[in-house]
Amino acid sequence: MNTVHLQMQKLLIDVEYTLKQSGLWEVNNPSPEALMSTQPFAVDTLHPEQWLQWIFIPKMQQIVRSQQALPVGFAISPYFEQTCQSKPEWAKVIKVLKEIDEVCA
Repeated sequence: MNTVHLQMQKLLIDVEYTLKQSGLWEVNNPSPEALMSTQPFAVDTLHPEQWLQWIFIPKMQQIVRSQQALPVGFAISPYFEQTCQSKPEWAKVIKVLKEIDEVCA
């Protein structure tokens, strides 16, 4: 596994841990219909933490495991900064998301 994949693997573990520590991790899966959203961040069917847990993290873990090229030129932290900035439990999560953005810059 190359350095960038190892770095992303660590950041994915960090974001999962941080979501759990912040009380934002869910035990129950959303409905299959909710996961089928075609909207960015599934804004029409999922809460921001659900999108991270059920869509982003698994998709990125699959990319890392299969040694595929990481997506480049995207940033997810601005969405979470805008959506969750008034919620203090998100501060540490957003910090990790900014690190993910840097790896994929």
